Amino acid sequence: MADEISDLRLFARMVAAGSLSATARRLNSSLPAMSRRLAAMESRLGARLIDRSTRRFALTEEGALLYERSLGILSDIDQVEAEVSARTRSPRGHLRVGAPLEIGRRRIAGLIGAFCRQYPGVTVELVLGDAPADVVANDLDIALHSDLPTDGEVVTRLLLASRRVVCASPAYLESRRGPERPADLAEHDCICLVRGHQVYNRWSFVENGQSGEVRVRGALSSSSAEVVHDWTLAGLGVGLKALWDIEDDLAEGRLIELLAPFAGNPINLYVIYPTRSHMPQRVRVFIDFVVEALRGRSATA
Repeated sequence: MADEISDLRLFARMVAAGSLSATARRLNSSLPAMSRRLAAMESRLGARLIDRSTRRFALTEEGALLYERSLGILSDIDQVEAEVSARTRSPRGHLRVGAPLEIGRRRIAGLIGAFCRQYPGVTVELVLGDAPADVVANDLDIALHSDLPTDGEVVTRLLLASRRVVCASPAYLESRRGPERPADLAEHDCICLVRGHQVYNRWSFVENGQSGEVRVRGALSSSSAEVVHDWTLAGLGVGLKALWDIEDDLAEGRLIELLAPFAGNPINLYVIYPTRSHMPQRVRVFIDFVVEALRGRSATA
C-alpha cells in the first residue's frame, strides 16, 4: 500500500510540475528515473497515463481520471496524518516553502533553520524566486510574497505591513545633494526593478495630501531585487526598496532614507497556502512560527 500511495503522490507532482523533467528537478532526481517510475505505474495499472506522442505534456483519459481521484485520496491521507500528528503534538513531514529571493535568503532561511531545530520531524525545502508565487502550479505548501493572489484556491494571511523606502548610500550622496522633493529625482540616477517586460520606473509619493507618481530614470535596472539592493549599497544610484530588506542597512548607516516626509508606497508581505478542508499540522505550526518571529518587525514608521 505504501508504494501505491507513493506512486499517487509522485503522479500528482508530475501533473503539477507539467513535465517529467520539471518533476525530476524538483525532486532532485533524474529524467530517466521519473520515466521508469511512470512506466512502472502504467504497467501495474495496465493503462497509459500520459500521452508521449506530443511535445506537450498531456494526460490520457485514464491519466486524468487517476489524477482527479488521487487528489481526493491524498487529501484524505494528509488529513488523517495531520489529525494523528496533532494528537502527538509533534509535527512531521515535508514542507515546500516559496519566498522572494532577497527576503528569503536574508531572513526566511534563518527562520527555517530555527524552525527545523525546534521541530526535527519536519523537513523543509526553500524555493526562492522573485516571480509571483503560484502555490498550486509550483506544488508549494506555503509561499511568502508581496502580491495578493487572485486565485480562489488559496488562502492568504498578512505577515508584515510595511512600506517602500527611497534610499541611497553615503558614497552616492558625497557627490551630489539628496532630493528634497519627489520631483528632484529627475536629477538623479535611479535604479529600477524589472518584472517580465515591465520596468517599475514610476515611484509613488504623497505630497500636499495628494498621491502621485514620479517617473524616474537611470542607467541600471534588474529583475533581481537583491541586485538592486547591492547596486544601491555600492553607491551606483538611488534605490526603492522594501523596508524589511534594508532596515539593518539604515540602522547601521550603510544606506540613508530619502524623501521620508513624502513616503507613500506601502508594501505588505503575505503567507499564501492552498485551500484545504484540514490544514496539516506542520503547515499550521510553520505559519505560526513565522508570524511570531516577524511580529513587530518592519513597521511602516
